Amino acid sequence: MKATINKAKLRTLMLPIAMVGGAIFYPWMGHLTFLSPYLIFTMLFITYCKLKISDFKPNRFEMTLLITQIILAAVFYFLTFFWNKTLAEGIFVCFIIPTATAAPVITAMLGGSISKVATYSLMCNAFVAVAGPLVFAAIGEHSDITFLKSFKMILSQVFPLILAPLALALILRYVSPKIHSKIVGMQQLSFYLWAVSLFIVVGSCVSFAIKNWTPQATVTMILLSLGALIACLIQFKLGRIIGGKFGDKVAGGQGLGQKNTVLAVWLALAYLNPLSSIAPASYVAWQNIINSWQLMRHQSRINGSRINQKQN
Repeated sequence: MKATINKAKLRTLMLPIAMVGGAIFYPWMGHLTFLSPYLIFTMLFITYCKLKISDFKPNRFEMTLLITQIILAAVFYFLTFFWNKTLAEGIFVCFIIPTATAAPVITAMLGGSISKVATYSLMCNAFVAVAGPLVFAAIGEHSDITFLKSFKMILSQVFPLILAPLALALILRYVSPKIHSKIVGMQQLSFYLWAVSLFIVVGSCVSFAIKNWTPQATVTMILLSLGALIACLIQFKLGRIIGGKFGDKVAGGQGLGQKNTVLAVWLALAYLNPLSSIAPASYVAWQNIINSWQLMRHQSRINGSRINQKQN
């Protein structure tokens, strides 16, 4: 019984430990960032093994999230543009950027619908791949980047990590049902892989902020970080409200709130004032703090339920 309680506490504390560890050991994150795509691929593959092709059915839920995302990006851009253009660009990126490739993984850990988030992730990323280059060219400061170049870059950044693990999982379901069934039973492994990924992501975020800091940009960087926090909270909250209307608060919150910040930083650096990239870089920390808090709370409920069952 004592060993069970200790193990449960360790799982609950694992995510904050990973975040603190990443912040402390940030100087060495450059040696570990290459692992992130492999970790995401593995987590998605394990998660997607629970899906079938018939699970991908775009409906009003996904369309409502996408329309909300576009409206939020436009409103907050124009609200802040005349006050601080760099801040407006940074906040715009935080709203318009597509759903993170790892969002279905966190959704699964929280007990939400994997298929809804996976479907929205595909739809949202496709929208940004087509509309993104045009929109960013219109509001940005670097007009020398062609549409085709941006389109290819976004596709290369996003779709291999979404489509490849999905295709592999669907093929394995029919080629080797026994192995597929074993992988379906390994869903807890995603939690530990996420802890490692979180360690790397937070460390990279801290390293990025320190490298880009200058005394002259301090106030703007603080505003960008706070703007990213506001954008993060609004999207998670609105996402949960919209998700609640369709019977899944978790899927709504993760679909709208969890962002592909790696792509966001690239778009900001490629098209906008480079300083605006501090906003999506900060968003990394905020969304992972929220995800960690949600996972810790969810894990605490599961641990408490298991302990009570054993005691009874």
